Amino acid sequence: MIVVIGEALVDLVIAPSGALEAALGGAPYNTARAAARLDAEVEFVGGLSVDRFGSLLRDRLEGDGVRTTYAVSTDAPTTLAAAEIDDGGSATYRFYFDGTSAPLVALEAAAAAVAALGSNDVLFTGGLGLVLEPMASSVMSALDSVDDDIVVMIDVNCREAVIPDRAAYVARIGRAAARADIVKVSDDDLAYLTPTLDTEAAARRLLDLGTRAVIVTAGSAHTTILMAEGRTSVEVPPAPGSVVDTIGAGDTFGAGLLAWWSAAGAGRSDVTIENLAAAVRVGHAAAGVVVTRQGADPPRRDELDVEWP
Repeated sequence: MIVVIGEALVDLVIAPSGALEAALGGAPYNTARAAARLDAEVEFVGGLSVDRFGSLLRDRLEGDGVRTTYAVSTDAPTTLAAAEIDDGGSATYRFYFDGTSAPLVALEAAAAAVAALGSNDVLFTGGLGLVLEPMASSVMSALDSVDDDIVVMIDVNCREAVIPDRAAYVARIGRAAARADIVKVSDDDLAYLTPTLDTEAAARRLLDLGTRAVIVTAGSAHTTILMAEGRTSVEVPPAPGSVVDTIGAGDTFGAGLLAWWSAAGAGRSDVTIENLAAAVRVGHAAAGVVVTRQGADPPRRDELDVEWP
């Protein structure tokens, strides 16, 4: 079982032409859906409005096989994000949070979901789950209470424009990293967290805080895995078609990694460079498919030509 705690929202995707389309999203939401499409057992914990957008978000999760037992229903309107797509397919985000659904994850919901985890299950969080209140406090409480035999993975996924207090945010990432077994960060994330250090030194600082493994992505370049005992790089293969946009690419990468981990029945003692490299290759394959599609439309397991455990 993989418990995903984080935001669900609606992306208003704005094409270079100005055309507008509403797309269901949110980084942890995308990760939950993508992992379930890859046959992982997934539970999503997030705020879901009872409005039309919220109903669509819940229906899409459940349609992809994600459980919503601990999702929080709220009368608050669905959170919106404007995703502005440039000519190269990259997205720039602007968020609209005040009085909306995504931050409304209570301590009780997160605690109940984490309590349901069993040996070698996985807790996944990150993104705005480590920014927006009260969700961020609920996430940190869950990390503080999670059992020792639960694998914890965090996708930092910084959204600099919506972080109200950089110092407090960096401190929270440090606390979260101290319990995490796997931290996924981009080179841009690391530049924000520790701007005075180069990429590898910044990643090793997370290891010093207690993280067992750091996975550093760099777009279409290689992905680096760092642990106290060594490092390795995994090349990113070319996408199997033309790139349409990058929405959901990082989320789908994380989902592929999680799906491999779940399929392997791997636990905390299995966090090794070799296992992570195998999981990263599945993540690359999944992300390679999603960028050839409009929006976060992750692949299913039979669409990937990769080695599963």
